[in-house]
Amino acid sequence: MGRHRPATSRGAGGDPWSPARQAGRPVRSGPREARVSRVVRIAAGLVAAAAAVALVLVLPHWLSDARAAEFARAGCFFIAILGLNLLTGYTGQISLGHGALMAVGAYTTAILTANHGFRDLWTIPLAGLVAMGAGFLLGLPARRLSGLYLALATFAFAVAMPALLKRFSGLTGGSQGINLFDKALTRSTGALGPVHVLGRTVATNDFLYYLTWGTGLVLAAAAWVLVRGRVGRAFRAVRDSEVAAASSGINTGFYKMLAFGISGFYAGVGGSLFVLVSNWFVSPTTFAFDKSLLLVVGAVVGGLGSLAGMALGALFIQFVPSWAGNVSNAPGAPSVFFGAAIVLVMILLPSGLGGVLRKLTEPLTTRL
Repeated sequence: MGRHRPATSRGAGGDPWSPARQAGRPVRSGPREARVSRVVRIAAGLVAAAAAVALVLVLPHWLSDARAAEFARAGCFFIAILGLNLLTGYTGQISLGHGALMAVGAYTTAILTANHGFRDLWTIPLAGLVAMGAGFLLGLPARRLSGLYLALATFAFAVAMPALLKRFSGLTGGSQGINLFDKALTRSTGALGPVHVLGRTVATNDFLYYLTWGTGLVLAAAAWVLVRGRVGRAFRAVRDSEVAAASSGINTGFYKMLAFGISGFYAGVGGSLFVLVSNWFVSPTTFAFDKSLLLVVGAVVGGLGSLAGMALGALFIQFVPSWAGNVSNAPGAPSVFFGAAIVLVMILLPSGLGGVLRKLTEPLTTRL
């Protein structure tokens, strides 16, 4: 005896479970909803950018001169970490050599200013371009290496940089470094006194604060545009799966080298500014290999893949070590406290400080 089965829409090409399945799926938005969502995201980004600019403008009014100098140094780290985030957070290439790329930018500014009569501010973009070339060279191993092997190759560059700087002492000043403080050319940027900008007198450290963070905001905006364009999509494709990216026609070797080059430009600009905020002095010890590790810490704590989080990561690596030193003066204690702070952040905030910002702003954009 055959059992009578209830009629379903399967025979007509339907699925009796289709409504249930569709009920469990997120509703796909139409073209109009997608456009509205995109406009909301852009508007939220513009509001956040305006708030960041306003904060940068007014913050020095509540800072002492010494604290403004510390924030200026954090601005240099912010720029370098932005570049590292483009490389590691968006392209998935691990680099432990960005401190050396900062050194390339710093010495470019120092040599051009001290030996060739350039104005120090004019050398900032040149330092970025020179470091960009070094970044392309550093990215050559990325065509064949990945993961831990690439990290070790870049770390070797960071370890070798101080020795290279000492080796070519005729150009770099050797172990003594290059001192620009007594150069008359730096007078225009306030090394020897206040700076006059648009008819207003600005203290030296306030000027350096505005210079570093203003440059950082411009480069952050450029990075925001980059990661949302064709190049950014290629970067993320390489990060997610090199095999899938290559099968889609993406030249993975080219985009990995491009990421190293762009990241090197950011590091070079950060290194160039670092000379100015370090009393116009640079030496091989300024960019020891631990500087590269510090930049990685800033990028991870800030949250890889988050541009806004890089500012928080830069503030973390600038201020937390000094605060750790205030806790105890015992030998090695500051390093222990700093390491404990890193571990604590990673346990409590696996996605970094940038992930916290994303969670805080997500409900707002969703409601809009």
